Amino acid sequence: MLDRVLGRQRDAIVATADKHGMSNVRVFGSVARGEDGPESDVDLLVDLAPEVSLFDLARLEVELTDLLGRPVDVVPARMLKPRVARTVEAIAL
Repeated sequence: MLDRVLGRQRDAIVATADKHGMSNVRVFGSVARGEDGPESDVDLLVDLAPEVSLFDLARLEVELTDLLGRPVDVVPARMLKPRVARTVEAIAL
């Protein structure tokens, strides 16, 4: 499963996020639930530094997609509605 790949690449994922002004990277979605398959993307929840732009977010997604060999969706934690945020945080790794 993809969680093994993420485990091996954890340091690189965190360093790449940090380079783009993002921190506290958490996995959620099908990978966090252990329900991912060969076509699954990787959903990451991040905290953003105030100066982070949408371009930074897009660059991070591209770099992590290249690193992991799977599509990556990066979601800023502050963009989630409170009810959704509680659900995501409850399953995030």
